[in-house]
Amino acid sequence: MMSMNTYHINKGIGRTVEFKGLKAQYLFIFSGGLLGLLICVMIMYMAGVNTYLCLILGGASSGLLIWQTFAMNGKYGEHGLMKKSARKKHPQYIINRKSIYRYLKTNRKKSTL
Repeated sequence: MMSMNTYHINKGIGRTVEFKGLKAQYLFIFSGGLLGLLICVMIMYMAGVNTYLCLILGGASSGLLIWQTFAMNGKYGEHGLMKKSARKKHPQYIINRKSIYRYLKTNRKKSTL
């Protein structure tokens, strides 16, 4: 007799990436921002800026980045930033410069018999 194989289905397929409450694009903003800040602090340190000043600027700016990223995540949700940017591209009103006569005029084609 043949036995049926059982396969476990991953229930996480199709769900968005989430880490510590950050979802989708906020996770990329968060990680990219922290990486950029680390590189900036390293460049400042190598350029000869005071060590304590580098640490203070790096800590303050990373704290601001973390705070703003979590605030945007809570305010706009998973797809909120894309919706917000799409809303900016839509016109606020539509301008119609055609005359009223043009709408009332009908296109009559002459039929030949």
